[in-house]
Amino acid sequence: MPVTYVFLLCAIVAEVIATSALKAANGFTNLIPSVIVAVGYAAAFYFLSLTLRTLPVGIAYAIWSGLGIVLISLVGWVVYKQALDLPAVIGMALIIAGVVVINTFSRAGH
Repeated sequence: MPVTYVFLLCAIVAEVIATSALKAANGFTNLIPSVIVAVGYAAAFYFLSLTLRTLPVGIAYAIWSGLGIVLISLVGWVVYKQALDLPAVIGMALIIAGVVVINTFSRAGH
């Protein structure tokens, strides 16, 4: 895996951690989750900026946001017991399919 995609994966994981902690931060009234949010988003944007050195912004953002949506939805389902109905699952499958199509067939990212 090229280093660009390692940076992008780090950005996605940091954003998912930060967004997951955002609910627990309770409007930034809980200190530890609030710190996790701030550090997580700072790390996410830092790694995304490294990704953008070589990957076009549209491609990077499509992958980052698409996988982030799916992962956050899974965290909400597992950690916060939020329901995912069939249309939500189908939509996330389409998002994953879109990311796969971009990475497999698009020359825009190369």
